[in-house]
Amino acid sequence: MSKMKNKMMKVSTPFNRLAVCIVLGLTVLIPISCETKQPQKTCSNFAEMPDPTNDTLSDWSDVPSGLQAAFISIDDKLPKSVAPRVPLIKNATVTGWKGEKVSSQLLLWSAENTPQITLAFTDFESGENKLPASVAQARFVRYVMTDEFGPGCGYRKPEDFAASLAPDMLDNLECFDMEAKTARPVWLTFKIRSDAVSGNYKGKLKLYADGRFVEDFDIELNVIDQVLPEPSEWLYHLDLWQHPSAVARVHDLQLWSDAHFEKMKPLMKMLADAGQKVITATLNKDPWNHQCYDAYADMIIWTKNRDGSWSYDYTVFDKWVQFMMDLGINKMINCYSLLTWNNQLHYNDAEKGELVTVELKAQSKEYAELWTPFLKDFTRHLRAKGWLEKTNIAMDERAPEDMEAALKVLNSSAPELGVSLADNHKSYRRYPWIKDISVGVGNIVPKEEIAARRAKGLITTYYVCCADKFPNMFTFSASAESVYAAWHAVAADFDGFLRWAYNSWVENPLTDSRFRTWPAGDTYIVYPDARSSIRFERLVEGIQDAEKIRILRKKYAEENTPESLAKLNRLEEAIAYFITLEPSDDWQNKLNEAKKLLNEI
Repeated sequence: MSKMKNKMMKVSTPFNRLAVCIVLGLTVLIPISCETKQPQKTCSNFAEMPDPTNDTLSDWSDVPSGLQAAFISIDDKLPKSVAPRVPLIKNATVTGWKGEKVSSQLLLWSAENTPQITLAFTDFESGENKLPASVAQARFVRYVMTDEFGPGCGYRKPEDFAASLAPDMLDNLECFDMEAKTARPVWLTFKIRSDAVSGNYKGKLKLYADGRFVEDFDIELNVIDQVLPEPSEWLYHLDLWQHPSAVARVHDLQLWSDAHFEKMKPLMKMLADAGQKVITATLNKDPWNHQCYDAYADMIIWTKNRDGSWSYDYTVFDKWVQFMMDLGINKMINCYSLLTWNNQLHYNDAEKGELVTVELKAQSKEYAELWTPFLKDFTRHLRAKGWLEKTNIAMDERAPEDMEAALKVLNSSAPELGVSLADNHKSYRRYPWIKDISVGVGNIVPKEEIAARRAKGLITTYYVCCADKFPNMFTFSASAESVYAAWHAVAADFDGFLRWAYNSWVENPLTDSRFRTWPAGDTYIVYPDARSSIRFERLVEGIQDAEKIRILRKKYAEENTPESLAKLNRLEEAIAYFITLEPSDDWQNKLNEAKKLLNEI
């Protein structure tokens, strides 16, 4: 899909596509007679891929007439074409701290075509206290094509891997019509205000179809008397790599234009609201040798002048960094890379009047000659911008001998610059001074080493990639794995988590999450036009858990009473389970029990 907007079309009726109108944050203060009829709507929509499984043969004959609805667990990922066999639960209870975002899931299904489904919340009331309906949001869950883990990394042909539709994307569309013999989840999000009064709030979720009232559901929102800080204050070190070029391509926008930055704003704001700490920037030619669908575009233009001197244009780099900082992502700037995946660099040669590409080994004399003037000038520029202390020269899974040569050049040319490394060679032990280390999941770093690094202000995280089956965030993964990832970080005492990538979109990201090289969903966790996903929402859920653990640990340790220490011991016993990467079959139950503990104690 080179131009996503060309895939969009207008749909109302007939019911050849599924559609749900989700009225976000609507306070219902209308007479009863108005609930029986709503205005007809025309909906913007796009088609999902056809279901490739035998699920389309599912027997729907015993499904009652009309639209069916029930609450299901947020852990459930049900197929699109199978008639659901779920308890008809008509009420939901969600619990959270002040400032926390919590979720619930409603499932819709019908054996018949059902047009114009809408959802609306009432206010939530607890005695004299009230939370407005706007704290709640309902988003229609889209199905995207996925595959299976298989061998993990490596080139793959679609026909060699079982394909299926997975519920993942949270769409922001106003309106959909629901086609016969399909199920459709709706993701419900509740953002508890930091100034909310603790208590048990009650409200309703109202369901409409074809302009008429269908039924309503009772929702209880339990607000715990604890406060979760704003995401900008979270200590959990989240590093999801951004990919601006993918945004320009998918939306058919000129790279680095004002329109491009405007389109990226809600997408990157969503990342900032997840507690992201790091800006992903590039130094020269695509550091990853175009391994993604879109190559990473230059942010800094190198020019070799006629007299042999060098000049560097930082215009795009500066605009990108300032843009991200203005959104609240301002702890680190990680710049890729002194070690590109194909050892190539390029620059404008003023005398030749052309772009020159060179391939240099890190151990060569020419490598040092090319990088030294840049690193010195880059240091000067960063100091002038006030960004020097935040900036790291970043490397990704580079061999130890290359690391040694590159760091020698860096230390001699720009010793004030920090270093960031995604490390799959246990290189952190050779370079314990590196500011930002992320080790591959399963590479055990002793807690005492992490603590020693933390005491020096150094960051230690872990990462997952295409080689890691669990915990991961593929579109076929259990959604609770995104939560487990944060509990594993806590159990292993890591400072946080790194993952490529936030938005390295494939060719048709709205409908097909598969990629030519890795398991489906590996390359992105959110969708175009700032559409979130179940995976991303649950990633944030896990980070919130990590922050709650940090707060409770501090609270109980400072209280230092027999009661508080007993609570702390219960918490630590629950956390210890998540050190494993090969959990028991009941790991999701253990995770839910541990999460409840954060609210109960």
